[in-house]
Amino acid sequence: MLCTFRSGLDDQSSGRPPALAPRPRFRNPGDVEERRISYARRFVRLLPALLIAAGAVYDFATPTAFTGAPFYTAAPLVAAPLYSRRGTVATGVVAVAVLLALRVRRGDLPRAETITELVTVVVVSVLAVLINLLVRRSDERLASVREIAEAAQRAVLPEPAERIGGFQIAARYEAAQEGASIGGDLYAVQDSPHGVRVIVGDVRGKGMGAVGAVAVVIGAFREAAEQEVTLEAVAQRLERALARERTRHDGVDAREGFTTVVLTELPHGDSVVRTVNRGHPPPLLLYADGTVRSLHATEPALPLGMAELGAWPDRAEEADFPSGATLLLHTDGLSEARDENGRFYDPEVGLAGRANAEREPAALLDVLSAEVRRHSGGGMADDMALIAVRRP
Repeated sequence: MLCTFRSGLDDQSSGRPPALAPRPRFRNPGDVEERRISYARRFVRLLPALLIAAGAVYDFATPTAFTGAPFYTAAPLVAAPLYSRRGTVATGVVAVAVLLALRVRRGDLPRAETITELVTVVVVSVLAVLINLLVRRSDERLASVREIAEAAQRAVLPEPAERIGGFQIAARYEAAQEGASIGGDLYAVQDSPHGVRVIVGDVRGKGMGAVGAVAVVIGAFREAAEQEVTLEAVAQRLERALARERTRHDGVDAREGFTTVVLTELPHGDSVVRTVNRGHPPPLLLYADGTVRSLHATEPALPLGMAELGAWPDRAEEADFPSGATLLLHTDGLSEARDENGRFYDPEVGLAGRANAEREPAALLDVLSAEVRRHSGGGMADDMALIAVRRP
């Protein structure tokens, strides 16, 4: 403790900032929840065998007037959604065999009650096999739908190259709902004669309507990024593209839909970054010394698709982007992630002090995604799109 105090005094006397204390390592609530789910799944898969065993013990330990047939009947029904067809058939056969063996041992086979029990278990086992077939077909259809959704995501939101225009780039898309892979968040990177241009945005709404708007915005951005000289002109092209798309549809989403975006431009040869923000969370600049700067818009503007409420001229704002710095663009899934007490995750605080800790953009996004999951207890309320651009 005395050594630590002396080290701090030495840092202050030498003019150096005191060394950052190591970040405490917390137990991830998401890992605990996954472990509980894993234990529950193992128990459920053992449940058919446990039911058959419970029926055998019940029959063996009780008088003849009592019967464990309900246990044997339940076993194949529980196995139907859990096991394969062969496993379901095997469960039904074992249940019938155990019931038959116990009744033969007690000499109850000629009785009408015993025959009724055996027929009941056999019929239920056959029904369980039919249920298993229906469940397997539903699973196959769901897997096919997921493959189509993943293919659509790869087509609409392709993974950018690791290096574009001399910059190191990484992107992540974290879906809030487990198993979902596509939503209303968007990103794209385009190299152009005017520099590397990046867009990150969030379309209001969910479902295929939001996916269609994402496709329109990204398509218009890629075309405008190549043709337009200024970043302001790119924003206007996106506004017109969404206005044209709105005229093709009817309904509340078409009339009230909007898209928040932030556009950035990294000119070739200049250590600056230009931004145009349309109602989106501001980008963050992570400098090599560990400081973090938020690029707030001096004059806030409305999101795309709300031009009828008012018009503000787009003005690109410029900031220094030196070598070794990283530009982070994100959607509100990052800044609006809540913990169990309702507190939002603050990316400026979470990323402060990471001097050269994660040089590679991909490593930075991995750490950031893990921290957000930990902060929110393993689940998020909204999708999260992230892009990190580093000037080597």
